[in-house]
Amino acid sequence: MSVPKKRQTSSSVKQRRSHHSLKQIKLIKCPKCGRLIQPYHVCPFCGNYNGKEVIKIKVRKKSQ
Repeated sequence: MSVPKKRQTSSSVKQRRSHHSLKQIKLIKCPKCGRLIQPYHVCPFCGNYNGKEVIKIKVRKKSQ
């Protein structure tokens, strides 16, 4: 079994892990309802994608 000859410096380790950080989610406005959604996803509020209604959203009735 092979073993490293030299210890990895902390800067080398941190440089290798520089791409492991979390990225911020990009959001756009839905053209129909105006809520913020992820691009290239169906709007969970109105059910539209690319100008067409793809899924039907059930409307909750307000209980009195």
